Amino acid sequence: MRKLSLVFVAAMLLVTGNILANDAVEVDPTKKLSTQIGELLEDNFLTFDDVSLTAQVRFTLNNEGEIVVLSVKTANERFESFVKSRLNYQKIDMVGATEGKMYTVPIRITS
Repeated sequence: MRKLSLVFVAAMLLVTGNILANDAVEVDPTKKLSTQIGELLEDNFLTFDDVSLTAQVRFTLNNEGEIVVLSVKTANERFESFVKSRLNYQKIDMVGATEGKMYTVPIRITS
């Protein structure tokens, strides 16, 4: 009887430890923001001569959960304008993201 209760207590501790460990895993807010930005840039009708376009987008989030684009580093001015017009003041889900913190996200669009 004593061994049975000891096994039961050990099993309960193991289950409790696993449950607590799973709750501690958080989604990286930068990765989640990158995914949402990718969704905002989908369905583009860019017809550039380049095979692929890349940019580094630097932005922050305001108190209403909107993206405020600070800069877009790219060699193509039309691509820069496209990214700014698509992203600036778009509302996103900011769970886990910090308001006012600057984020830098790489963007690549291939044709």
